[in-house]
Amino acid sequence: TFHDAIAFSPSMNARGQNGGGGADGSIAIFADIETNFHASLGLDEIVNAQAPIVKRHSITTADFIMFAAAVGVANCPGAPQLDVFLGRADATQPAPDGLVPEPFDPPDMLLARMADAGFDPIETVWLLSSHTIAAADLVDPTIPGTPFDSTPELFDTQFFIETQLRGTLFPGTGGNQGEVESPLRGEIRLQSDHLLARDSRTACEWQSFVNNQPKIQGRFHDAFHDLSLLGHDINDLIDCSDV
Repeated sequence: TFHDAIAFSPSMNARGQNGGGGADGSIAIFADIETNFHASLGLDEIVNAQAPIVKRHSITTADFIMFAAAVGVANCPGAPQLDVFLGRADATQPAPDGLVPEPFDPPDMLLARMADAGFDPIETVWLLSSHTIAAADLVDPTIPGTPFDSTPELFDTQFFIETQLRGTLFPGTGGNQGEVESPLRGEIRLQSDHLLARDSRTACEWQSFVNNQPKIQGRFHDAFHDLSLLGHDINDLIDCSDV
């Protein structure tokens, strides 16, 4: 979901370049191209699993990606119900490479990329709430599926707590690009998460999520809403959130 929608650069589009179409399904429609971008390696498994479902139903790929994300998150204990809008047109061309942030990107670069897509530093933290139920497959390929916090089955605030702890070990081989030491065995820490948890532009907001379940639910709801609309006018879509 994130990798599809965030590949959107209004500044590039304004210059007449291909800046991507936002939440337009391009990562699945042009999977042979986009899932080979370094930032999206490994996502071909998800795309391939979703493709037969899209073919069986009268829904655009762009809509299905967002619908599946909303349903998937809602199935996690502690998660908010997310908005679902339908009516997106599918992509007619792939998004360009380089628009999806990488875990080894320094904060200045990462926040500039997010700002171009429409998210300020505070809203970027809100989006990163998703890491409470996320994992990494290829940062350290020897330990695929290693989560970012100790409760990956729960949509809770542990991610924001544990990223502030001092790292002491690598859960796998160590020395991988985009990885720094983790505080707990069986947990991987991204360099980007480590730095944003300590950056002056994001640290206070990061800390504000600690043990604040209503906030993580509300702010992620808002961030997902905005992410799902990248490249689209909400007035052109149908609100199907009750589904």
